[in-house]
Amino acid sequence: MPSMRIALAQVNPTVGDIPGNAAAVRRWTRRAADAGAQLVAFPEMMLTGYPIEDLVFRQSFVVASRAALRQLATDLAADGLGDVAVVVGYVDADGPAPTSADAVPGSGRRDASALLLGGEVAATYFKHHLPNYGVFDEDRYFEPGTSLTVVRFGDADIALTVCEDLWQAGGPFAAARRAGVQLVVSINASPYELDKDDVRLPLIRRRAAEAGATVAYVNMIGGQDELVFDGDSMIVTADGELLTRAGQFTEELLIHDLELSAADTAPVSHGENRRDDDMTIERVTLAAAPRPFADGPAVGGIAERVTDEAEIWSALTLGLHDYVEKNGFRSVVLGLSGGIDSAVVAAIAVDALGPQRVVAISMPSGYSSSHSRDDAADLAKRTGLDYRSEPIQPMVDAFLANMSLSGLAVENLQARVRGVILMALSNQEGHLVLTTGNKSELAVGYSTLYGDSVGGFNPLKDVPKTMVWRLATWRNADAARRGGEPPIPENSIVKPPSAELRPGQVDTDSLPDYDVLDAILGGYIDGDRGRDDLIAAGHDAALVDRVLRMVDIAEYKRRQSAPGTKISIKAFGRDRRLPITNRFREGA
Repeated sequence: MPSMRIALAQVNPTVGDIPGNAAAVRRWTRRAADAGAQLVAFPEMMLTGYPIEDLVFRQSFVVASRAALRQLATDLAADGLGDVAVVVGYVDADGPAPTSADAVPGSGRRDASALLLGGEVAATYFKHHLPNYGVFDEDRYFEPGTSLTVVRFGDADIALTVCEDLWQAGGPFAAARRAGVQLVVSINASPYELDKDDVRLPLIRRRAAEAGATVAYVNMIGGQDELVFDGDSMIVTADGELLTRAGQFTEELLIHDLELSAADTAPVSHGENRRDDDMTIERVTLAAAPRPFADGPAVGGIAERVTDEAEIWSALTLGLHDYVEKNGFRSVVLGLSGGIDSAVVAAIAVDALGPQRVVAISMPSGYSSSHSRDDAADLAKRTGLDYRSEPIQPMVDAFLANMSLSGLAVENLQARVRGVILMALSNQEGHLVLTTGNKSELAVGYSTLYGDSVGGFNPLKDVPKTMVWRLATWRNADAARRGGEPPIPENSIVKPPSAELRPGQVDTDSLPDYDVLDAILGGYIDGDRGRDDLIAAGHDAALVDRVLRMVDIAEYKRRQSAPGTKISIKAFGRDRRLPITNRFREGA
């Protein structure tokens, strides 16, 4: 007979909404209890949302987190759920923030996990490994824990761990083996990036083998500014068997019955000496036994893996949806040119919010082709969004009647008039403006400040141009497979990309072919490869020099760009931080 029914609550908290997040814990715990779960685990920092960044320095925020944890334990018992063990992430503190003059080494803010049972906070654990790379700055915010909490619940010993503890060998998982636990509960706020789900399963298998125990991994979903979390929760045994796995980008409760051997009846004493894993073991025996086992079996199943394009599309739609919803916007507005980028952004917005909440503005100038206008109107018809036309040539002519401009200045004027129209509609009607530039253009500065770059959010900010085409093709094929109408006109996909700011203009007038450009940008930006490495990889030396110069001198534009969903290992902004004033040049 299975020894424990566990539920992994793959849910979507909101940063700073402590009451709302606590209410979500109560709702999902009720669902878990109704399904017979004896233990339910929620993501890292479930009560506060993640990442909280400099909110951690506010004493009032930490006090609110700790108070909410105690109140949640009381409320769960009042709900009749006091016999369900609930593991939940929150922010704790045992000293002043590191920014305080009163800070004491070894104490401070803590990224914490708690087990709630019987109306009480029965056990707590402080995250040991603190990531300080990519989007993470946890050395800035938290002090690492130095002990592993092991909870005796029924016949099983359960270790509590948090996120990064899983990504590094040694520490908590080595201590878990020494403690002889049967189960490690790992609560996570692990941001999405392409192919990360392919890394997680082998990683969890390594940690399960290291601990000699089953690992229950729960990850949050949802968008938070530039980050999006994909879930992908799972349970893996010590010998590497995948028992159950949730889908990506969906709220769900993964419930599964576990076969766990009984714990040693004579565990090592409380607070034993440290070993080479540099952690003490703190043991807590819960007074309450697990609730009676429900009829079964409960089998969580293993969610099907999806293609890269489907995965990215889900990330982009969820990222946009949550940015809009969590920040209280009613609708979005974008410039719809008939080109591939704005077409894909419009389709993402419709999928994320519904067509009734998406306004698309065609803003033709004297250089806009008839097919571009037709393609924009065609997309609007296919998707049902709110489509309007605002010709810009009279406004451009009014500027030119009062200013003597030529060449690039006239091209940029057109882009800036379009930006003014979008921002005016935003002010007038309350829409969030979406900008539509892709990562390739952002990398080389192929945009107009205060023109096509205006906006409050950019769904394609971390999407290279070649991937934009792949996403468009996939989305149309997916629609056809489901028996629906493809949202993106075929002409928007196959025609040469152009800003249409002068007669006969195409992107390749200013940029290399995107297949070549994206290969160089991927090496330089995502891979941090230098000039010599890129040339050794087969790229033309003169082209490498040209592209790298464009990237380097466009840093000031990127610093002013709107946030957008991260999907790569090196997104502009949180991941890649370079000085604007910088004279270092590759190969100089």
